[in-house]
Amino acid sequence: MSERKIRVVVAKPGLDGHDRGAKVVARALRDAGMEVIYTGLRQTPESIVETAIQEDADAIGVSILSGAHEHYFREIIKLLKEKNAEDIIVFGGGVIPEDDVPGLLEMGVGAVFGPGTPTQTCIEWLEKAVAEKRK
Repeated sequence: MSERKIRVVVAKPGLDGHDRGAKVVARALRDAGMEVIYTGLRQTPESIVETAIQEDADAIGVSILSGAHEHYFREIIKLLKEKNAEDIIVFGGGVIPEDDVPGLLEMGVGAVFGPGTPTQTCIEWLEKAVAEKRK
């Protein structure tokens, strides 16, 4: 019996209305054989976490361009812990200053992909991260 496909929730929290990058990543993940649930714009951390739990997601990919990345990642990770869903991998991308990345990784974000990152880099990282989690 083959393993189930990787399931990823791709989310856009807050009031940021620019979703082209999130859609590009969502399509690349889908084309790589993953099941992708795109939440659409203006989601709350609560709705993102609830969707991930309901969909039995392996990961949450968060796209942030608004400058509120620390707040949203912190809230999503906190909610995952509160709901005993810490096994859901959190990663992100968007316009996030490089100086902020170490703090995000320390907080529990698995990876941060900046503008111009090849989608194949995201795919390979996610496949490896999920394979490690499933061991």
